[in-house]
Formats: sequence, structure tokens, C-alpha cells
Amino acid sequence: MFRGAAVIFFAYIGFDAVSTAAQETRNPQRDMPIGILASLVICTILYVIVSAVLTGMVHYTELDVAAPVALALDKYPSLHWLGIPVKLGAVCGMTSVMLVMTIAQARIFFAMARDGLLPGWFGHVHPRFRTPSTGTVVTAVAAAVVGGLFPVKILGELVSIGTLAAFVTVCVGVLILRRTRPDLPRPFRTPWPRFVCTAGAIVCGAMMVSLGPATWMRLVVWTAIGVVIYIFYGYQHSALRKANGAAASARTA
Repeated sequence: MFRGAAVIFFAYIGFDAVSTAAQETRNPQRDMPIGILASLVICTILYVIVSAVLTGMVHYTELDVAAPVALALDKYPSLHWLGIPVKLGAVCGMTSVMLVMTIAQARIFFAMARDGLLPGWFGHVHPRFRTPSTGTVVTAVAAAVVGGLFPVKILGELVSIGTLAAFVTVCVGVLILRRTRPDLPRPFRTPWPRFVCTAGAIVCGAMMVSLGPATWMRLVVWTAIGVVIYIFYGYQHSALRKANGAAASARTA
């Protein structure tokens, strides 16, 4: 069960992607928590309802196919008329997911470029649409190339373990910052952090452990690539490091 949950965990990465649009909202302190939590609750309810309906229509052992909803509808001649709308909806859903991930990743690159962790051209903003156009193009081309060259199963596992690792890091980081930096401004505070963050780290860590050694090796390789980029570029150009260095020099003077 944990392995199955880990493999399809990439289905949940769209919720945290809402936060990447914070700069484009009028009141991010209020709107971001509402957007993330509301979408999470609504989608979870829909996931549970669809799963319950499918397992009520077809035995669960028959649903291990690429299009389980279409298979369930094909079992009932009276529901054949739903086949085309459902399949069309699935295509639209997958397209929207790809677009949302492209938008989110481009804005992550934009924020990292603004902080000096990536080259400045990732932070280029389109003069008319006021969006990170360069990052969007790079993300779209890279996603198309990788998606066309690698099997979907490997990509799904790689995205899932990367997302789980990020969630574990965030959960642990919240606990550490609550203790080491209680003075930081927090427009949104995680409720019951000791329980929420600890449980989140444990559950996500357990799902990571359930994935195979090959997936772990790919995670190590991608993490190593990121560390190399940070060492040879990000560390030298980090805006935060330069600001802290300037502040330290001012105190010394």
C-alpha cells in the first residue's frame, strides 16, 4: 500500500504549486492558505468518490490498466455514452496538469534567479505579459525532451521520490525554524506543528523507503547535480549570502 501510494504521489504535487503564484495574488497571506487547503480538500473528496464508484462497478483487480475509468464504463453497455466525455475529460485533465507544472517550475526558476541561485536570464520577465517567459520556454522544452525519451513509470517514480524528499525537508525545516528562529514573521502558522510536521515527515519518509533502490539511485544522482550547481554557481552568487556578509562587515566596522 505504501509503495502504491509513493508511486502515484506525483498526483499531489499540484497543490504546493499554488504557492508559486504568490506574487500574482492580491493578498497572498490570506489567499495562498485558502487556495492550497481548499483545493486539497476538494480533490481528496473527489479522489475518494471516484475510487469508491470504480471499485463498486468493477473488481479492483481489473483496474490495473492505463484507463481504469474507461474500462469500468465499457463493462456496462448502458453507460457507453459516457465514454467519449470521460476520455475527453481525461485528456483535458492531463493537459492542464502539464500546463500547471510548467507554470509552477518557471516561477520557481524565477525566484531562484532573483535570489542569485541560478543565472539571471531565468528571471527574465516578458515585457508585455509580465511572466517569466525564459523559464517557461526552458521548462517546456526540457519536459518535452525528458517525457519523450524516458518511460512514464521511471519518470513517475523519480518525480514522486523527489516530491516526498522535499516534503520531508519542509516538515523537518518547520520544526527547526520554530525553535531556532521564533522571531521570523509568519503570516500563516502551521497548526499543531509537533504533530503535523512529525507525522508528515514519518509518513513521507515511509513512502520513500518503500520505493526501489533504482529510484533512490536516481534521486542521489539528481541531488548531486543540484549540489554541484549550487557549489559552483549558487553559493558564489547567493543574494542572501552577500546580504549577510555585508551586514557582518557593517557590524565589524
